Amino acid sequence: MKTPSPTAKLLGFAGLIPFIALSAFQLLFPSSPHKEMVMLSLTAYGATIVSFLGAIHWGLAMQQDLSHRYLLVWGVIPSLLGWLSLLLDPINGWLLLVATLWLCFLVDYKIYPTFQLTSWLPMRFTLTSVASMSIGFSLIFF
Repeated sequence: MKTPSPTAKLLGFAGLIPFIALSAFQLLFPSSPHKEMVMLSLTAYGATIVSFLGAIHWGLAMQQDLSHRYLLVWGVIPSLLGWLSLLLDPINGWLLLVATLWLCFLVDYKIYPTFQLTSWLPMRFTLTSVASMSIGFSLIFF
């Protein structure tokens, strides 16, 4: 699939719902007794998403005849950074997630043209932007 299908777009944008909803919850209910669970949920969901973004590179490497060690190594780095974000306090964990989301986008920006996947980059940029802004709002209203 060289271009995002309607289903891929729908699922990609639906994947923003937890980012937006969890951030909005913190904004609307700053003194909720569930605040800690919401904060942990946002971090865990962000860690899940960056793990998914890294795994895409394993899929790309598996399609090649020759070993693409760089793709395989990069494919696990977002998972490790996501896991680390869960071990940090919420502010530092969220900062790490935002940095990892943008690092994933920058790597994709460099790698996707090699696999004729450039048409995915506008959607990736939008998804990364909205996810990052959602986490950013959580940082502001922490």
